[in-house]
Amino acid sequence: MVSNILSRRHCGVLIHPTSFPSPFGIGDLGAEARQILKMLSDAKVTLWQILPLGPTGYGDSPYSARSTFAGNELLIDIRSLCEICPEEAEALKIITDSDNHCTGRVDYPWVYEHKLPLLKYAASLFINGKSPKTDYEKFCSKNKWWLDDYALYQALVHEFNDSRWFLWEEDLRLRKKSAITKWTKKLADEIEVYKVLQFFFYTQWDSLHEYANSLGISIIGDIPIYVAGDSVDAWTNTHLFKIDKDGMQTAMAGCPPDYFSADGQLWGNPIYDWDVHQKDDYSWWKKRMEMTLNQVDIIRIDHFRGFESYWEVPAGETTARNGKWVKGPGMDLLKQFKHMNVIGEDLGLLTQEVRDMQKKSGFPGMKIIQFAWDFYDGRFNTENAYLPHNYEKNCVAYTGTHDNQTSQGWFNSLPDNYKDIVRRYFQCPDSDVVWQMIRGIIASVANTAIIPMQDIMGLDDSARMNLPSSVGSANWSWRYDPSRMQGWMMDRLREMIEIYGREVISK
Repeated sequence: MVSNILSRRHCGVLIHPTSFPSPFGIGDLGAEARQILKMLSDAKVTLWQILPLGPTGYGDSPYSARSTFAGNELLIDIRSLCEICPEEAEALKIITDSDNHCTGRVDYPWVYEHKLPLLKYAASLFINGKSPKTDYEKFCSKNKWWLDDYALYQALVHEFNDSRWFLWEEDLRLRKKSAITKWTKKLADEIEVYKVLQFFFYTQWDSLHEYANSLGISIIGDIPIYVAGDSVDAWTNTHLFKIDKDGMQTAMAGCPPDYFSADGQLWGNPIYDWDVHQKDDYSWWKKRMEMTLNQVDIIRIDHFRGFESYWEVPAGETTARNGKWVKGPGMDLLKQFKHMNVIGEDLGLLTQEVRDMQKKSGFPGMKIIQFAWDFYDGRFNTENAYLPHNYEKNCVAYTGTHDNQTSQGWFNSLPDNYKDIVRRYFQCPDSDVVWQMIRGIIASVANTAIIPMQDIMGLDDSARMNLPSSVGSANWSWRYDPSRMQGWMMDRLREMIEIYGREVISK
């Protein structure tokens, strides 16, 4: 079941659109995105990996989106709206002359306070303006199956200043027809604004996706295995989850206690009722995968091991200690994806059953070089599966991911005995360790090698993207500063790609 794209030697770069330099405090889908893609293409990079594209809620995590199917409105490039709304271009130019917050970390409160109102104003100009509506009407018709619910949901979140739908009044929480009709009518203007914003987002994303493909770059997207509890997905599909008749979760997702956390991790996401999904031939999951593959070319599924078995915690628990392992759908679901380009994130606690499922699926797993350094019986373990000399072809090798330290930060934090092992393994001084880690995965037999942009630039942990199990302004807020990208960096990456046969040549 190995996909065509992932069965050839590629090299990719991991950087999420929020990290692009651009005005209005957060990266967007405009000119800077194209400049970075052109830079990657010039370096012979053929894969661009991103994080989930959905609209974020509390904590700003793309892995806790308010919708599985919608796009993050904050990524819309205000400047390019003049192309979508030509008749309103003059009015739009008034709000496109900002050069505030081009670089530096994303300040989400600032962005919500300053950029979102401008986006809504642009949407109102389009609604009341003279620009052609044909494409917009087609978009609404084609996406009605998810768009209507999403736009209503976001309007309600704005109305109640609270995204927790399970605390709304009973008729609305339980989606009684009379309540839905009432609020749809009452919030009609706001609902229309959110529909237009989704039209803006997908128009721009489709254009950027097409541009990436024209450069020979395929996009690796990302979907978390679970949906957020405060999402429109949970609100409109309670029958697909372990949610009772009053709209309350009866179980929560998490992971068990381990060496790193005595209490485990209590994620809180709703748990799927897999029996219901199976009886419906997994139609919701099929839609989810197909919709994502309209956005990207390859899908990385986060917490892939959860399809074999998952840690279920009873509702009301404050830690994950009292959870239990429950069998997942396994190959009964995964066989539905056999013709898709999929990467299965197989990190964490792996049993033989998980390994067998991964092998049967044919989907490549992940190898993180930062995880490769341990001892066995007092000796360095040369058989560690994450060491480059132990990789197999059908895998995706990383120096690190969005959840890891940057490679420079990781090396800086190692005790001296581990630093000595790393230096001896790569036969290099401290100053070149990160680039030798990059060379290690590019030179390996792994079909796919992915490097976070921070590692190409040699940045320390001040550039870390996320610290798991934490909430704070440092998470999800790193942004790429072009002034810190030196020309030799991309030149060296290109040389490695060429010399180790990852330059994909069309035949």
